[in-house]
Amino acid sequence: MKITVVGAGAVGATCADNIARKELADELVLLDIKEGIAEGKTLDMFQTASLLGFDTKLVGSTNDYAKTANSDVVVITSGLPRKPGMTREELIGVNAGIVKSVVENILKFSKNPIIVIISNPMDTMTYLAKSVAGLDKHRIIGMGGTLDSARFKCYLAKAMDVSINDIHGTVIGGHGDTTMIPLKRLATYNGVPVSQFLSAETLDKVAADTMVGGATLTGLLGTSAWYAPGAAGAALVEAIVRDEKKIMACCVSLDGEYGQSDICLGVPVVLGKNGWEKIVDYQLTEDEQAAFNKSAEAVRNMNSVLSTLSL
Repeated sequence: MKITVVGAGAVGATCADNIARKELADELVLLDIKEGIAEGKTLDMFQTASLLGFDTKLVGSTNDYAKTANSDVVVITSGLPRKPGMTREELIGVNAGIVKSVVENILKFSKNPIIVIISNPMDTMTYLAKSVAGLDKHRIIGMGGTLDSARFKCYLAKAMDVSINDIHGTVIGGHGDTTMIPLKRLATYNGVPVSQFLSAETLDKVAADTMVGGATLTGLLGTSAWYAPGAAGAALVEAIVRDEKKIMACCVSLDGEYGQSDICLGVPVVLGKNGWEKIVDYQLTEDEQAAFNKSAEAVRNMNSVLSTLSL
């Protein structure tokens, strides 16, 4: 198993660190365009190996895509991070060119990888990657819903003062501050609906906090978060390489599912060795479906910007 992470910034390096610690790959390549960054971070990680007990081969590379050859899974984190007050959508002009170039260069050396997109705006970058790569749609996956669902569970656990590991919750729709949809109706505490423990008002606040979870951290940190996004990317990769058949919310290409087509959007999918293997139908209520349609419209509007760019 060979895994490449493109982008050695905070998110990419955190993702790579998690992958190395879990020994998900025999060889892990970290690539960045900035001289020495990937080499330095992989060397730093390798110096933790004897302390943490992993034995993954780590390779750092400055823009040498030949070192990514024959990768089974590629995680793309490249692009500018958000700054305070900046929306994910505002990144599209710069990051679209970066993601397109990365996908094209990866495919020069790896014929049929599974590609995981973390770069923002994630839904549009996933749609772009699918268009550029020409791979089977099941091999292109956006990470957003995995992260958003983790944030939903975080806020639920904090509100209930219980173990987060007993909380189950899913966020679907676009990976944006106004487009994600925390499914409050389906959230449970060890199988019991959380609505039995939280008032409607509190549950609404949890959902609202989830939706601006990334913006909240950007405001506090002065840049995008990295621990949770990096861990979410690694968790998604783990489900794939270990063929776990886990249901996780991911951004995937829809062809009539949930009433949408010609779009990549967050829905629950089964993950395994072939990428996302099937979409799970959560049988949305009328209100949830209306919210999903509205989210799709917003993402589709963002995708339309791609046609105005010189890519």
